[in-house]
Amino acid sequence: MKTFATTFGIITCLLGFFALVLSLVGVKLSYLLFIDKMGPLAGFVIRLMMIVIGMVIVVLAQTDWKKEIEDGEQPI
Repeated sequence: MKTFATTFGIITCLLGFFALVLSLVGVKLSYLLFIDKMGPLAGFVIRLMMIVIGMVIVVLAQTDWKKEIEDGEQPI
């Protein structure tokens, strides 16, 4: 499960990054065209959210929660 979550987070982050960079140039990924139907600002925000959410998933997947709890730190 940890590997799947990490892989999913990396793919989400990279896909959001590539979609953002390509949209700034004027190129659209065909399977993400539905994002732009809500407007250019919403599309930009959704792409940024994909990047941030992908990073958060990777960080949460790679955190060793048992070690964090043993060290006396509370999980987020």
